[in-house]
Amino acid sequence: MFKQFNSLEKSWIFYDIGNSAFTMMVSTLIPILFNSLSVAGGLDETQYLANWSYALSIATIIVAILGPILGTISDNKGMKKPMFVAVLCIGVIGCISMGLIPNWFGYLVLFIITKVCYQASLVFYDSMLTDVTTEDRMDLVSSQGYAWGYIGSCIPFVIALLCYVAGDMLQVIPSHVGFALGFLVTGIWWFLVSLPLIKQYKQKYYVESKEKIASSFKRLGYTLTHIYRNEKKIFFFLLAFFFYIDGVYTIISEAVAIGTALGLDQVGLLIVLLLTQVVAFVFATIFGKLSEKYESIKLIYVCIFGYFCVAIYALFMKSLWQFGIMAFVVGMFQGAIQALSRSYYAQIIPKDNSGAYFGLYDICGKGADFMGTMLIAITVSQTKSVNIAVGTLSVLFIIGFLILRKADSLKTKH
Repeated sequence: MFKQFNSLEKSWIFYDIGNSAFTMMVSTLIPILFNSLSVAGGLDETQYLANWSYALSIATIIVAILGPILGTISDNKGMKKPMFVAVLCIGVIGCISMGLIPNWFGYLVLFIITKVCYQASLVFYDSMLTDVTTEDRMDLVSSQGYAWGYIGSCIPFVIALLCYVAGDMLQVIPSHVGFALGFLVTGIWWFLVSLPLIKQYKQKYYVESKEKIASSFKRLGYTLTHIYRNEKKIFFFLLAFFFYIDGVYTIISEAVAIGTALGLDQVGLLIVLLLTQVVAFVFATIFGKLSEKYESIKLIYVCIFGYFCVAIYALFMKSLWQFGIMAFVVGMFQGAIQALSRSYYAQIIPKDNSGAYFGLYDICGKGADFMGTMLIAITVSQTKSVNIAVGTLSVLFIIGFLILRKADSLKTKH
């Protein structure tokens, strides 16, 4: 199934399979366990959703600050792999430990630490794309990373789901043991599937001088100034990406929390989201093929419109079957918009500074999806309506679409 990829490209794709297991937990069992702990702690549904949203926002703000700094430092020769391995190992340990925390506040603190490490690993991982493949194959390799990440994450998730059902539903084992086993399986999977990339990756593009941290800050400042003054296409793309991907990641990370706050059946929610992974795999592959015929930025427009429709639809969502329709549409565009954005960005940036540039990319993406989660937290606290809170995300897609059109009209200098 990977015959069209060389060994290094495959090892890079495998890490998407590995880290997607944690992403799946963030979207499913992690908020469910938090709900259980919050109920035990005396929190109601709106307090649960607000605190969960604030935790997501805090984690992403931290990465928004650290991401570009770490990315810039990793551009130095020989730095990218050890930094990647360090945050990966801390993230894996944090993931496994989350199943052992007995109270909601301690659980959220550990979740924030683990998510920060997970997102930091993606700063290095995304920037590795310029090292592992050629420019003409970036759309294909990036799309397949997301595609196989979605389908591969189903393996540990099914095991974790069975452990959850055995403990919380069937009471064959204690509930906390079921959750703990699920986190253990996820952490081990995340680490083992990452080993091929750790073994094979070599930093091809790098900055020759061995900079001190202070010098890396200066180079980061130079990169920011240079993009703003001289790389308008990159600047406007990052600005557009900041808005539309913020909405995308908010919907992904808040899905189960939203469904739970609406009072929908939790096992039903998990099964729907499991099936969504299959849909995401299929459509990420389809969009990867379409990118060979159509410009990737045109396909990104299609995905943004799809997500806008999801946000509007959420205003009227009340039942599990309606949630299933929303999840299906999200799955259609979820992998495509992430993969195409990543590969498009990799094509328009200078390769020897990919770490610094992807650090900025992460500010506008995985490291900065605080705006949507904060929007939901504040809106649901004020209106007490989950539907209205999700519906407000439509504004992010409108703004992102309009700015992307501006970026599309400019020429790249690379």
